[in-house]
Amino acid sequence: MNTSETKSFKGKALYKPTGKAGEYSEWACNFFTGCSNDCSYCFCKRGVFSHVWTKKPKLKKCFRDFDHALSIFEKEMMANICELRKSGVFFSFTTDPMIPGKTLELTLRAAELALKNDVPVQILTKCADWWDTDVWMETAKSVFIDYTDKIAIGFTLTGRDDLEPGASTNDERISTMALCNAYGFHTFASIEPIVELAYSEKVMEKALPYCHLFKVGLMSGGVKPVKDDLKKMVDKWNHILDKRGHKVYWKKSIIDYLGDDFTFWLDSCVNADYNIFESR
Repeated sequence: MNTSETKSFKGKALYKPTGKAGEYSEWACNFFTGCSNDCSYCFCKRGVFSHVWTKKPKLKKCFRDFDHALSIFEKEMMANICELRKSGVFFSFTTDPMIPGKTLELTLRAAELALKNDVPVQILTKCADWWDTDVWMETAKSVFIDYTDKIAIGFTLTGRDDLEPGASTNDERISTMALCNAYGFHTFASIEPIVELAYSEKVMEKALPYCHLFKVGLMSGGVKPVKDDLKKMVDKWNHILDKRGHKVYWKKSIIDYLGDDFTFWLDSCVNADYNIFESR
């Protein structure tokens, strides 16, 4: 595959995200559209997926079944294997990839396939109950235990359970993050969107002992916090994370909003291309 094709690759399962999604990962995988978390601020509900969005995740129409989806994933992965081995693959932007009985099983099968081909895996979820499922326990013990350095599991944390009625509570997510950290996985938190600074800071404080990387961003099209209050928060957390040896990625939405008032701390701040798998 030539360079120009790789730069703009968009397959049925794998693709190279752009814009805000591109701040998360160079490569991503979407098997499903729709999500039972039913978050009130969800961009997919209002964006390009609004015409196919439902509260029940559905396998994309280009896939006949899970086996077909996995075979397409493998084909596209092998066609881009050199890049994927460097950056890893992210699950997912058009659903929660860890919903038991809905998306979890296919996510774990694809993750296993990626890991066995030396491709690191990033997973972002608002679910916590998958940790106790048989399929997770079996996969973790038989496969993931050998690849902990190539697995990063993240949790979206807003502090506002009322805006995420179908998801696990923020406290439940943090508890599962603690389990992931103890198991040896890389961990990260997506503090996005910031709905209210106080709520975001509260969940950051709770997650701090278990979280290797924070990614923090404003709500798309939402009410922005007072600029001076946001600057104080940024400076405060740069200092806290600097002392703890943890990292933070302040997303473009925050940097653009603060402008000249934003300060990049060399020891705690990272850019979008930061590789969490090289953090140990």
